[in-house]
Amino acid sequence: MKRHILDALLAAKAARTPAALVTDTATGAQVLVTPDADEGDLTLSPDERTAVRARMNGDAGGVLEAEPGADARPLFVDVHAPPPRLVVVGAVHIAQHLVPMAVMTGYDVVVVDPREAFASPGRFSGVTLTHDWPDEALEAMNLDDRTAVVTLTHDPKLDDPALHVALRSPVFYVGSLGSRKTHGQRVGRLERHGFSDAEIGRIHAPVGLNIGARSPAEIALSILAQVTAVRRGTTP
Repeated sequence: MKRHILDALLAAKAARTPAALVTDTATGAQVLVTPDADEGDLTLSPDERTAVRARMNGDAGGVLEAEPGADARPLFVDVHAPPPRLVVVGAVHIAQHLVPMAVMTGYDVVVVDPREAFASPGRFSGVTLTHDWPDEALEAMNLDDRTAVVTLTHDPKLDDPALHVALRSPVFYVGSLGSRKTHGQRVGRLERHGFSDAEIGRIHAPVGLNIGARSPAEIALSILAQVTAVRRGTTP
C-alpha cells in the first residue's frame, strides 16, 4: 500500500468514515474509496464504483463479482468500516443491561449522564463515559449514520437536549423511553422548539420492539432488537 493511500485510510478511520481499499490483484494497483472521494492509482468504472459502495454499505468485503457478460478484472474489496456506535443518554438501570448487550453485539458504546454517581466506571466498565450535558456531549461526537441514540432518563431536562441534536443529525436510529402519554408531551415540547413532524417522526417511542417486555433486562433486549432491525433494514 502506498503511503498516500495509507494516510487517507488512517484519516478515514480517525473520522469514522467508511472506506474500502480496492486492489486489482493482477496489477497490484489500488484505490481507497470513501463516500466522498477516491484516492489511489486504480481507476474504477462507474459500475465498479457503485458495486464497491454497495459493499461498503453492507460491510461486506471480498472479490468483486462482475455482471454477467461484462468485462471483468480481478478486484478485491477490503472494507474498513467503523464499528456501529450506540449513545445511551441516562445511566439508569435499563442502561446497565443494554450497554453490555450492545458491546457483545459489536457496538462502540458511549454513556452520557452529567450525574457522575450514576455514570461511573463501577456501574459501566469498559465503555466511554461522559458527564457533559447531553446536547454538548452529542455535538462533540460527530454523529454519523452508523450511530444510534437512545434516551433513557425519563427527564426532559436531560433527554430533550439530546433529542435536539440527534434529530438534526444523520444518526440511523433515535429512541426514547416513556409511555405514549409521556411521548405525547415530548412531541409537544419538540414542536414548540420548531421541530417538524418528519423530524419528530424519527423517534421510536415507546422505545423498543413490542415483545411484552417488563423487566429492565427485557426492555434493554427489546431496544437492542429494534436498533438491530432498523440498522439491517427489516423494520416494517
